[in-house]
Amino acid sequence: MLKDNLIMLRNLKGMSQEDIADVIGISRQAYARWEKGDTVPDVEKCAALADYYGVTIDSLWNHDTQKKGLKIAPAPKGKYIFGVVSVSERGQIVIPKEAREVFGLKPGSRLIVLGDESEGIALMKAEDFEERTRLMAERMAFDASKE
Repeated sequence: MLKDNLIMLRNLKGMSQEDIADVIGISRQAYARWEKGDTVPDVEKCAALADYYGVTIDSLWNHDTQKKGLKIAPAPKGKYIFGVVSVSERGQIVIPKEAREVFGLKPGSRLIVLGDESEGIALMKAEDFEERTRLMAERMAFDASKE
């Protein structure tokens, strides 16, 4: 998985092996061996790679680039790509277990479905949405009182 992630992340940046090797402070040949899977970087080099690509060391090593036939790069730090879900005839989806655990979703959790025709669909905890809406309304009221 590491070698696939290194190739994908380098290509997403539009860089050559030599470019990345220069950033990390190694030879192009050493970097090429990582991408071939012949050797692996030490912990310091992994940290430098993860920092440069904006991902975690764990996702650099363990992210599976293939999710139900879809090639996906590791997500940036603090972001997640949980994989692909299918919509049933009734419009239902199953939220992946890892996503439920990360966001503390339990049976009965309320979610808001947000949409943007050009950006797509997103889910948000109802409590978080309600809190953001309340804060926005307070700011609007405060701004209006200044006028």
